[in-house]
Amino acid sequence: MITTGTVWALMGAAVAVVLSGIGSAIGVGRAGQASAGLLSKDPTKFGSVLLLQLLPATQGLYGFVVGFMIFIQTGVLGALKTLSTATGLAYFALCLPIALVGLGSAVMQSAVAVGGINLVGKQDKEMGHAMTMAVLVEIFAIFAFIISFLGVMSVKIA
Repeated sequence: MITTGTVWALMGAAVAVVLSGIGSAIGVGRAGQASAGLLSKDPTKFGSVLLLQLLPATQGLYGFVVGFMIFIQTGVLGALKTLSTATGLAYFALCLPIALVGLGSAVMQSAVAVGGINLVGKQDKEMGHAMTMAVLVEIFAIFAFIISFLGVMSVKIA
């Protein structure tokens, strides 16, 4: 039987996957547009711009992992566990860091990646600097992922 707590937990998983996924889709799309523009002029820079385009995708991956862990913890993939409303709300709340930070950081990371793609288009040797700047935005997504992941794994189902 699906309880109110289970519904809250599943909504948390959905929010984590959907919001971080939307951020990643926007981010990868924007960086891809910049990449295509550069590659139309210099196709030899494909490897460099691909790495920069790929970076905003990680937030979607983090949200997916958190959502998947909720599926495992709650038994959605096996024997469904009965969750109290409080437990379900705890799962939901613990999904919010990666959902919200994942959305925002993927979009912001794409802005930095687009700048990096433009930089690499003008100065090939600046790829390291471009990557460093884009990875700095990733740190905040990693912090949110760690909080969401550890929190979800620590919830005791009562």
